Amino acid sequence: MDRGRAADRLVHRPLVGGGPAAGHSSGPAVGSTETTSTPPGPARAKGAAPKDAPEVLFVCVHNAGRSEMAAALLHARSGGRVHVRSAGSIPAGQLEPAVVEVMGELGLDLARAFPKPLTDDVVQAADVVVTMGCGDTCPVYPGKRDLDWDLPDPQHRPLAEVRRVRDDIDARVHTLLAELVPTAAAP
Repeated sequence: MDRGRAADRLVHRPLVGGGPAAGHSSGPAVGSTETTSTPPGPARAKGAAPKDAPEVLFVCVHNAGRSEMAAALLHARSGGRVHVRSAGSIPAGQLEPAVVEVMGELGLDLARAFPKPLTDDVVQAADVVVTMGCGDTCPVYPGKRDLDWDLPDPQHRPLAEVRRVRDDIDARVHTLLAELVPTAAAP
C-alpha cells in the first residue's frame, strides 16, 4: 500500500499531538505485511462499511515497539480473520531498530512499518483496544473491550530482552486470537 495515499485517506483528528509522524496514516499496522483490502477503520466507525471480522487496536505512547510487535503478530497469526491496527499518542519518528530485528527473526518484516497517530475514528472502529502497559489511555466508548497488557518497554534494551517482550506479546496474541476467533488454529 502506498503510504502517501493511505495518509491522505485515513488521518483524522489526532487525540494527542502528532509528533514526528503526524502526517502518517492510521492505516495498516504492519506496513508491507498488510495485504487486506479492508475498508478503513474510520469508514467502519461511521457505519459506512460492514465489519466482516473483529478489529483490534494496539496503543502505546510512541507506537515504535510493543504496539507494532503486537499488531504484526496478530496480523500474521490471524491469517486475515482479524483487522489489526496500532497507534501512538505521541508517535516516534521510526520503529525501534531492535524491534524490527527481532520480528525479522520470526519472518515478519517491519522494515516499512512506521509509527501512526492515535485518532478518535480508529478507536471508534475497534472492537478491542489494547494498551501496552505504558500509561496511555484511549477514549472509552460503549461496547468496546479494553485491555491493558503490562509489558516492559523494549526501547534501548538488549536484543535478549526485546525477544522476551516479543515472546510475551506473542503468547498474549495467541490467547486473544483464540477468544476473538474461537475456531482459529494457533500456528
